[in-house]
Amino acid sequence: MPKFSITVLVSVFLFSFVGSFFYSIDAYSLDSNSILLPPSLDHLLGTDRLGRDILARLIEGGKISLIIGVGSAFIASVIGLILGSMAGYFRGNVDKAFVIMVDLFLTFPTFFLLLALVSYVNASAWVLIVIISITGWMTTARLIRSESFRVTSEPFVKILNIAKVSKIKILFKYYAPILAPIYFVSFTFGVGGAILAESGLSFLGLGIVAPQMSWGTILSGGKEVIEIAWWVSFFPGLMIFLVTFSLINISNYLQQLTNQKQIQN
Repeated sequence: MPKFSITVLVSVFLFSFVGSFFYSIDAYSLDSNSILLPPSLDHLLGTDRLGRDILARLIEGGKISLIIGVGSAFIASVIGLILGSMAGYFRGNVDKAFVIMVDLFLTFPTFFLLLALVSYVNASAWVLIVIISITGWMTTARLIRSESFRVTSEPFVKILNIAKVSKIKILFKYYAPILAPIYFVSFTFGVGGAILAESGLSFLGLGIVAPQMSWGTILSGGKEVIEIAWWVSFFPGLMIFLVTFSLINISNYLQQLTNQKQIQN
């Protein structure tokens, strides 16, 4: 078990969603007398160029970043699960349409597709969840499709088809448990990818709009003063790194479990 990564991930979630109950400084409060102060007892992680407390902003921004990461990864993984399993089960024209759709989305680099979509709408947390989901389901869908082809060739599926069991029942009752490990691996990877995507958009000024904040917007706010105030960009970057690194470790562990189970079978 990647105990360290799980501990870090749980700690980050508690920090973001419970931290404000223990750290009472307002994340939006401006203080002209506390501009770009380094970490100290008064401001544990320092302040930004408007005198706002970095620790308080990390707590507040973490809510948005984690909600976007988990929400978009969940939706993208569900879309990939449904489309991939349908393509692998029904095959024929359904599979051909699936391949064309995936190839169409993969024609454009994912991040540039994100930029194109975001440039036409006013970004918010829920808008970014939808947009990142739309551009992030293809990898999961292709993995699920590949595994679904294998499952469809199993004798028990042929017996269920001969017995005229409902196709919906076959997909949800028999396919879903077999495909679940791949879904969870893709989901954990997707959370990290979504957080990085949101951070990248916010860093370019196309993500979360003020007064809302995320780790990406806090990181972006420190790029102009990084030579004199390293802490403004360092701490949000550290949070993004910790979450992404922990999720990758957990994904690797889940993938190893899946591979071992397939070898045993």
